[in-house]
Amino acid sequence: MSQLEQVIKSRKSVRAYDPEFKIDKKELEEILEIASSAPSSSNLQAWRFIVIQDQEKKKELTPFGNNQAAIDASSAIIAVIGDAEAYKNAQEIYAQNVELGYMDQSIAETYATNTYNSYSKLPQQVLSQFASYDAGLISMQILLLAKDRGYDTLVMGGFDKVDFAKRFELPENQFPIALIALGKAKTPAFNSSRLPLEKIVTFY
Repeated sequence: MSQLEQVIKSRKSVRAYDPEFKIDKKELEEILEIASSAPSSSNLQAWRFIVIQDQEKKKELTPFGNNQAAIDASSAIIAVIGDAEAYKNAQEIYAQNVELGYMDQSIAETYATNTYNSYSKLPQQVLSQFASYDAGLISMQILLLAKDRGYDTLVMGGFDKVDFAKRFELPENQFPIALIALGKAKTPAFNSSRLPLEKIVTFY
């Protein structure tokens, strides 16, 4: 197996964490920065993050997450946030492409204008779907990068998103999607089965 295959196969959803183990803020920043290489619709990167390491704030968060022990015991909680107005950053994003030599100025201006005009006409529901899908892509990268560094993770989608948004004063265009617990496993994760390939794949 390649190293990537080994990381993918070894990643499990861990629910019990060593509360004494801590991950340095700089390493969390590195994981998020590398993970941000994930693809996104029109490269709008409609993901935002709130990283919670403070123990008191994690305890405050626990009731929102159905009192899951992983929230309190993990080293950090990464809240994955979607931005339904990411298209408003199109000009900045494509200007960066020019600065980095990835794109000519005239092409970048055309892309930025077309992107803004197209997305600004879409309904909120569609913009939220784009952001949710892209958030899923970067979340998986976070999980694999964490595992590659020897850490464990748990994705929690079942939490009170309304109360979370209020507590962290999210603007109207941003909405919580998932909480990712990150730390060191206290006990091994359970293995879980997968449906056979013939059940989920159709070839033509």
